[in-house]
Amino acid sequence: MIYGMADLASTKAELAELHALEALPAVLQRSSVLTGLHARVLDLLGLAICAGDLETGSVVRIEQLQERYGVSRSVVREAIRVLASMGLVASRRRVGVQVLPATKWNLYDPQVIGWRLASPARTAQLQSLTELRTAIEPEAARLAALRAPLADASELMGLAGKLWAAGQANDAETFLTLDIQFHRLVLSSSANEMFAKLTTLVQAVLTGRTQYGLMPRHPHKEALQLHVDVASAIQRGNGDDAHAAMLGIMQLAFSEMSSIWEKDSTD
Repeated sequence: MIYGMADLASTKAELAELHALEALPAVLQRSSVLTGLHARVLDLLGLAICAGDLETGSVVRIEQLQERYGVSRSVVREAIRVLASMGLVASRRRVGVQVLPATKWNLYDPQVIGWRLASPARTAQLQSLTELRTAIEPEAARLAALRAPLADASELMGLAGKLWAAGQANDAETFLTLDIQFHRLVLSSSANEMFAKLTTLVQAVLTGRTQYGLMPRHPHKEALQLHVDVASAIQRGNGDDAHAAMLGIMQLAFSEMSSIWEKDSTD
């Protein structure tokens, strides 16, 4: 199907795009290959695709995007080039730019994660990320207990203590920062380079849950204690205990969010 300008733009859609664009920095601290106007157009197009405003299989011409965003052809072409490298679109000679199905997307790309979290399908994205964390982080904790340098183990204990204090004080901003640091350090301390590369995903899910009100108002004491248990087990070199404690953290997160996922699936 070929989009005309009436299909591509409406005042309501443009306002929604701008609102989502403003929310992006709070979702995820991203490193973009583009800056300024180029980055803005890239984000708007990425959001439109991830939100389904530009449907899978649809084709749009560069001239239409120029008119929609009021930018030059070179700006649009550069944004399309980046989107193509992420698997979101493909340029068809003499046809236009075709939106590709999600199965073709690089779902681990930080910007794609950010766009999906800013879209109406954010809970599905958070569910996918949480399921991935549940599969990976307990094993990362087990490996960290066997491989973490003493300095990392000591730092984890310190972070667990600070997390407890921030949770007790209901300091959500500090708690989020510390929680990201804690889980990133567990992944990197596993000494598995593949696990270490997943730190961006952990940051995305923790930040996304906080921004969209999917975290409990007051951290559960059980969750705070489990973070201490993970750090303690890693410091003691007990892989089984570290795995069990981290699995407990993941199960709590799953439980906290499952009612939201179920509600979304029935709406």
